[in-house]
Order: sequence, then structure tokens, then C-alpha cells
Amino acid sequence: MDFSSANKELWNPVIQLGVMAGLILLANILRQKVKIVRTSLMPTAVLAGFILLLLRTTGVVRIDATFLEAITYHTIALGFIALSLRVPEKPSENGALLASKNGALIVSTYLVQALVGLAVSLGLAYTFMPDLFKASGVLLPMAYGQGPGQANNVGSTYEALGMAGGRSFGLSLAAVGYLCACAVGVVYLNVLNRRGKIKRAAEIGKLSGSVTVDVFQDNDEIPIAESIDKFSIQAALVAFVYLFTYLLTMGITRLLQTFAPGLAGMVGTLLWGFNFILGSLIALIVRSAFKKMRKFKIMNRQYQNNYLLSRLSGVAFDFMIVAGIASIEIDDLSGYWVPFVLMAVIGGVVTFCFLLYMCKRLYPGYVYEGFLSMFGMLTGTISSGVLLLREIDPDLKTPASNNLITGSSFGIAFGIPMLLLVSFAAKSTVSVFVAAGFIALYLAALLIFMLRAKKKDG
Repeated sequence: MDFSSANKELWNPVIQLGVMAGLILLANILRQKVKIVRTSLMPTAVLAGFILLLLRTTGVVRIDATFLEAITYHTIALGFIALSLRVPEKPSENGALLASKNGALIVSTYLVQALVGLAVSLGLAYTFMPDLFKASGVLLPMAYGQGPGQANNVGSTYEALGMAGGRSFGLSLAAVGYLCACAVGVVYLNVLNRRGKIKRAAEIGKLSGSVTVDVFQDNDEIPIAESIDKFSIQAALVAFVYLFTYLLTMGITRLLQTFAPGLAGMVGTLLWGFNFILGSLIALIVRSAFKKMRKFKIMNRQYQNNYLLSRLSGVAFDFMIVAGIASIEIDDLSGYWVPFVLMAVIGGVVTFCFLLYMCKRLYPGYVYEGFLSMFGMLTGTISSGVLLLREIDPDLKTPASNNLITGSSFGIAFGIPMLLLVSFAAKSTVSVFVAAGFIALYLAALLIFMLRAKKKDG
């Protein structure tokens, strides 16, 4: 085998990962040393992604777009698998109710964003832009609500179904979502601060150090280092679940191709596009199986470590964000600037107003903490939600930070019906309107659930 630089298959992935890693380090330095960057609260990975996008677009750095797409696709699944393997704390009855309300709030925001996006895309398609892909509005909640990973997956699916440039459209919305989370969040923080309704962390005191609810070495866990390092076990668990996800998805699609070829196209695209959902479900089954084996003394020690699994998911999501933003093809947006701007602006305004209204009813004891954390997450990612939250709750004393975690877990279950509509909506004009109707009905059901649960809780 040729180990020299002439072997591009050997060295190109390493070089490109090295470039991404170097830019993450550079972005971290900029965020620590440059005041305007630090006060913007833009997450390090987002800043690194924009730097790489600029360097790639101007031709300063040549990096393979296909490689970036692959990184985005795989890391979202790996990150969710790592999170799903975590051993949950036992919630109280009220804790479970609050977690379900958090999940319902997250998914209801997706639904609101979907209705806004569809209103824009359908409105333009029937007036000024008759060639616009009518289901393109569904990319708004994928981008704002779920971030670049889902924007990449759904955008690629829509490209296969006829939306030219759909992937870059979705990723561009996700990138603008980060700017919305940081810019609007910081402006609103300062408005609240001037009105005397909150105090920013700079006035409360210096931010505390590393804050985590995880226990690094829990009871009955395997040792930190024995014959194999504990971190290696966590990585092996995640990789094994992802391998099983691939094998199961391949098996299902081949069975469908054999026995139901008409259904194989739609379901197969959905399964591969949303492989992180299947991976998360398999991880939950593995976690449950481990719990049962410990209960019946088949397995004596706990193999998962929540702290290390969280770090694994953090690495995966950081690289996902960098690769997702950097892989945007600006030229693909040439015919989409009007729907892009309308969805970005209206989507941000409606998300802001909806969440503020709901948080005043669901989180009466910590309205602004709950709102800022949810707004940051539902236009950016969970990291931007936590960054905004720590500006007014530096020690994470309110339940707001935990709401993001528990809500995301319940959100996977609540969000499955909506994800099933994503591929269906792109099939035809009729299916877009049918999907919009189901989205509106599901939103109404979630609102009734949340507001009735609030009354019972009170």
C-alpha cells in the first residue's frame, strides 16, 4: 500500500478533518479573545462553520462537498445514538408530566414553523413563483427547529423528489437560524435587562465553571481504565448501534423492494433520510436490555457512562454543525432568495411570539429563563439555548436547562407523526394540503394537552 501523499484516498479524509478541527480551535480562540464575537453568544462550531464556508466559497480552502455531506449525515445519527444510550434519572410523577409538556412545546413549535413555511411556499407558488417546490416550506422547522443535520437530510430527500438546490436551501435556513438565535436572543436579553426584569451574568458575577448533572463514576459502573478504557466502551457501544441501524435499514429496504416495490421508494427514502430516529430507537432498546440484564444478574456492571456519552454526542454535533454550514452551495440559492428571506424573517418572528406566549403559561416561575433557552434551541441548537440561558441563570439553578434535555427526549416520540408527513408532503400538490391539515390538527391536539396539563399541574 502507498502511504505517501499521492494516495489521496488515504490522506484526504484526514486532511479535511484536520482543517475542520483547526478551524474549531481558531473559532474558539476568537470567541475567547474578541469581545464582539464573545458577546454575540455565537456557538464556536457555528463560527467555525461560517469561516469554513467563506474560505470554501472564495476558493482559499478546497474541501470536498460530498465529504462534508457525509460528515453531516453520519454525525447527527451518532450524536442521537449517544444521547439515547444515556441512563436516565428516575423522574417523579410531576417530573414526567413536565418532561412531556416540554416535549409537546418543542414539537408544537416545529408544527407552527411548518405552517409558516408552507404558508410562504404555497402563497408564492400560487402567485409570483409558480415553479416553486410547494412543500419547500417544510424545510423551515427542519432547519430552525432541528438544525443542519435534519435540514441536510430532508433537503437531500426533497432534491431527489424534484426540488433543485433543496439541500442548500435547508442548510442556509439552518445557518440563518443560528444568527436569529444569537442576535435576537442577545437583543431581547438587553431589552429585559434595561427594563429591570432580569440581570445578565456579567452583573450577577462571573460564570461558574463546568456545570454538569452527570456523575463521572456512578455506582456499579465499569472502572475508568481496566483492560479497556471506559471511553473506548462508550465509543464501541455507539458504533455497534450505528452498525446495527445500517444493517436493519438495509434489510427493511431490501424486503420492501422484493415484496412491495411500490412502497419501497417512499419508505426507503424516509428510513435512510431519518436513520437517526431508527438509531435512537435501537439505542433505547439496547439501554433497556442492559437494564434487564442487570436486574436478572446476567450483567453485574453498568457499561454506559452519561458524562462520556454526552461528550461523544457533543463532538458529533459540533462537527455536524461545522460540516453542515460549510457545505452550503451559495449558487443553489439563486432562485430561492424571496422564499428564503420570507421564511427566515417570518419564521423567526412567529417562533419568538409563540414561545413567549406559551412559556408565560407553562413556566410561571421562570418565564424568561424558559423562553430564552427554548428560543435559542428552536432556532439554533441546544447549545445556543444553553448559552442564552446562562446569561441570566449562570449556575443553571432553574429547571430551564433540564427542560431542554427532557423535552428533547419526549420530543422524539411526539415528533414521529410530523416526520412521517415530511416525505408525504412532497409527493403532490394534494399531499401538501393534506399534510398541512394534519399538521394543524396535531398542533391543536398538542396545545390542548399542554394547557390542560398546566391546569392540572396548577
